[in-house]
Amino acid sequence: MPAQRAQKRFAGWLLLVLLCLAVSVYALAYLVLGEAMYPPNLAASFLQHQGQLKLHVAGGSLALALGPFLIAGPRARRARHRALGKLYVGAVLLGGIGGLSLAPFSFGGWATHLGFAALGVAWIGVTCAAWVRIRKGDVAGHRAWMTRSFLLTLAAVTLRIELPLAGLLGLPFETSYPVISWMCWVPNLLVAEVLVRSTGWSRSPSLGTASTA
Repeated sequence: MPAQRAQKRFAGWLLLVLLCLAVSVYALAYLVLGEAMYPPNLAASFLQHQGQLKLHVAGGSLALALGPFLIAGPRARRARHRALGKLYVGAVLLGGIGGLSLAPFSFGGWATHLGFAALGVAWIGVTCAAWVRIRKGDVAGHRAWMTRSFLLTLAAVTLRIELPLAGLLGLPFETSYPVISWMCWVPNLLVAEVLVRSTGWSRSPSLGTASTA
């Protein structure tokens, strides 16, 4: 039974890696192919703010590719984990700043602007909290905040699930996009809270030797 559970966990982690890498590659195509990749409804805004878009895509795709190797899966050596963690935090800061600068120009009006802006603030905020926790040696707190951070990073995946799903359901893009700007990340954050509370990380900080994320 323990071996079967381990196999299932590894299979779930491998699926997560494939999803993250697939979305990362898709996002990077925005940098390589440019306008050819822009959705028709969003192309005008992307063309006017390509600098912010490139910053958001570069940072977000890197954070998404690194996340599964920091949160779950085979345990990395401490030095490697710290190096990947620093890259992840830097990627989130770049992607979050790019996203925040794009939010006021997003399609769909104030609901969409606020949805993506709130995501950017939350993403940067919880990631910085994770970094502060590990700097203080609070391993449990670091894990809790990193769980929240990665679930927000996964908004890139849920967004790309919800958009085609809304199309299959026949929902107009003008109606669905403002809703998805919130639905791509709020449920993820709720799932993160369930995971954090079920592990007890939020109640049992572990103070040890300070290190970096």
